[in-house]
Amino acid sequence: MTGSRTPNGRLADVIAEAGITYYALAREVRTVAAEAGEKLNTAPSAIAYWVAGGTPSGRTRFYVAEALTRRMKRKVTVAEIGLGCAGIGEALGADPLATAADLGRYTMLRRRDFLSSAFAAAAVSLPLSYDRDAVAATLKAAQRGGDVGAEEVTTVRQLTETFRGVDERLGGGHGLSTVTAYLTDTVTPMLAARFPSDVVRREAFGAAAQLATLVGWKHHDLGQEGAAQQYYLLGYQLACEADPHGHAAWMLRAMTHQALDLGHPDSCVELAEEALRRASGKVDRRTEALLLVTCARAYGTSGESGKAARALLAAEDAVLDTREPVLSFAAASGPVAATVASHTGKTLTAMRDYPAAERHYRAALADRTPGTYQRVHGLTMVNLGKSVAAQHRHEEAVGLWSRSLDFMDGVVSDRNRQEITSIQSQAARYRKRGVVGAASLGQRAAELLRARV
Repeated sequence: MTGSRTPNGRLADVIAEAGITYYALAREVRTVAAEAGEKLNTAPSAIAYWVAGGTPSGRTRFYVAEALTRRMKRKVTVAEIGLGCAGIGEALGADPLATAADLGRYTMLRRRDFLSSAFAAAAVSLPLSYDRDAVAATLKAAQRGGDVGAEEVTTVRQLTETFRGVDERLGGGHGLSTVTAYLTDTVTPMLAARFPSDVVRREAFGAAAQLATLVGWKHHDLGQEGAAQQYYLLGYQLACEADPHGHAAWMLRAMTHQALDLGHPDSCVELAEEALRRASGKVDRRTEALLLVTCARAYGTSGESGKAARALLAAEDAVLDTREPVLSFAAASGPVAATVASHTGKTLTAMRDYPAAERHYRAALADRTPGTYQRVHGLTMVNLGKSVAAQHRHEEAVGLWSRSLDFMDGVVSDRNRQEITSIQSQAARYRKRGVVGAASLGQRAAELLRARV
């Protein structure tokens, strides 16, 4: 063991709060490690060394946190005891339950360093080298008391759908703390319980992955991209425990789209192709269509137009196959045909084929039931306006953007704010050129922006 000799006050404080001796803690650390299949010879002197500022080797710090968790009857994380952090490097660490606790605490305490953290382009490729075995060992050691059955898992799914419906109507800024608290305080501890079967356990991890993804999406919608990325990485870990093929592939898709939306195409082709490889033959065809169109976006952004065109054709073919129901995690994104059409439009926009992009944006709008998916509908209409404007039909673009503002009113979303700001700027340019309706469009955009201050 090597490390800094600056005393670890956080570890000392938690040990004192737990009321446990160094001898008893060392014994518990050995027990936890043995349950995970690792033999340690941890002695009280090792505990004293870590309190003095030393660093445990290997996965021992996770065993220390788990030993203190059992004593405290609450989740103790490596970050809390000064033996790690919830940064990008830890987001795919060996204890996703600890990561969930750290991220949840940072969100609910509104930690500025966390909420304002930047998206890490270098982390896009992290899932490609993910070590599931280390995580499996840690989760095995974390299992303790309590029984969870199918009814509890169903409740998590039902509440997640309720949260998602509210999110679509009111935006990512509405109810973020509530959703995060539910994931952190109720769902995450549930994953350490006993399950009646492996099927129920996988269902529980799948439900938790969908909830973590929703929290990540809400951060993304608020422009808190570093926080969103960490929740997506957490969702990926949970999804791997549920289904390392289809569900894990879906999380790779989410991370690919975030990177593409932010203009970081590096590693996106690899990530999208890996998602398609994992899911091929293991998911329904419409879910596969969503993964194919993600590949198309990655190809189109990277300048591989031939591959993008082939992937788009394959996606259009797959979306017509309705023989099997869409998997729940994919169905959560909304009507599949609309989603494929929308991302096809984005791909064609990146390839500067604006007439084709327009057709697909219009198809996406038509495939959504009126009154649903308000935020997505508004953003799609903005994109449609951009494709029309690129074809020099400026008055028509003004009309489309004016209609898009109807969907954005009252939605707490940084993505909406950015688009409204863009519309305001374009309206100012159009007003100088005498485009009909530009003045009133600019005024309406300004009013919506003032309402958000």
